[in-house]
Amino acid sequence: MVALKRWILGAVLLAGGCKSAPSEDQCKQLLDRLIDLELKRAGTAGASESAKADLAKSKQALSDARATEFVEICMKRTARQRVECALGATDLEAVTKCDEVK
Repeated sequence: MVALKRWILGAVLLAGGCKSAPSEDQCKQLLDRLIDLELKRAGTAGASESAKADLAKSKQALSDARATEFVEICMKRTARQRVECALGATDLEAVTKCDEVK
């Protein structure tokens, strides 16, 4: 979940006090998207059904553990434009490029 940590840190450092803040729902969607992309990068595409079920449980646990902190930081310190960009990203490299959005 290195990408998730980088995203939170980037949100804090680069976007302090955005006037065009994303909604709570957008931030929750972003957390789910980042987790999905991280799992995709880990190679879950060809996983068995039992492995996929385990991954779904892990995803939910991670989301539950990080949701409050992530959503708060996202809403307070991340530009809506960055969130919308990341929601449309197809991989973690594309999410990183959203940091360049001004």
